[in-house]
This record gives sequence, structure tokens and C-alpha cells, in this order.
Amino acid sequence: MSDYYDAFEMSPVPAPGPDAVPPEPFRGIYGMPAFVTIPTSDLAASVDFWTRGLGFFELFGIPGRVVHLRRWAFQDVLLVPADHVPEQAPAMSVSFACVLSEVDSLVEACRAVRPDSVDGPRDTPWTTRDIAVITPENARIVFTAAKPYDPASQEARDLEAVGITPPGVGHGDNEEHA
Repeated sequence: MSDYYDAFEMSPVPAPGPDAVPPEPFRGIYGMPAFVTIPTSDLAASVDFWTRGLGFFELFGIPGRVVHLRRWAFQDVLLVPADHVPEQAPAMSVSFACVLSEVDSLVEACRAVRPDSVDGPRDTPWTTRDIAVITPENARIVFTAAKPYDPASQEARDLEAVGITPPGVGHGDNEEHA
């Protein structure tokens, strides 16, 4: 029996590619495998930024206690009231998957709500295009979109150098990473 399986079978994230389409927002209830809790001193302003800027929707709220936001399945954020928030964003960030076709519209939407909130887009050595967003609560949120795999790229050579080979070439050392 092998522990290797195609993780895309259980993930809402589509396979990378120029035609990748984001999944529909997921409105169902499930046991959340992970989520982020973000304190805010202005719940209404935070909900506004997260929904209009970042594309989340309000799954439900308990007035004055919590607002549960979601984008895709397993992209959950709980906004909770706080007396104050940090004056600057921490070095730590939380990342949410998106697709390449969403990057520019996320940048535009965030800048429309808070002009200086976005850094990027920036291409990474691990074949993603990322934007970093500082929210009204001074949380550092990264939206990351996988770029199509180019076997002739420096990124592909770098991944192969650490034992990660492309799909269909044989698993090689990938089983250690599965």
C-alpha cells in the first residue's frame, strides 16, 4: 500500500494553468481543518474590506461576537472584536490559494477599498505569483496563484535539484514529499 495520492482529488484548488478557473464560493458547513482568527477593533470596516477587497463572503455572524468569512472550501476566517489591534503588521502571514486570473482583480479591489494595502504581484522561486495584503486589522494576508509548470524554467531546475520532479516523469524522490 502506498501513501502517495493525488492531493488535487480532495483540494478545491484547481490544477495550475492559464485557463484555471476558481471554484465557486463554498457555502456548506464542515469541520474546519484549519482557520484564522483575526481580532479587529472595527468589525464593520473589517467585514467590508474582506468582502469587497479580498472576495470573501459572510457565512454567518453572531452580532458583536464573531463574523465567519469564507472564500473557497477550507478558506475560513473568523473576525472577532478586540479593544485594539497591533500598530503594524507582523512578519508572519497567512496564505490563501487563488488562480492567476484572479490576481489582478484582487489587487484592484483591495486598492479600491484601501489604496496602500497591496504589495505585488511578485513571482516566487516556487512557481507562484503572490500578492501581500495588509488588512485594516494589520494582518498580513498573501494570495498565491500557481503558475503553469515550465520544464525549461530555472524554477523547474531548482525543484529538480531538491528531488521534486514534474508529474508524469516518475515519482523519484517525490514520494518523500507526498
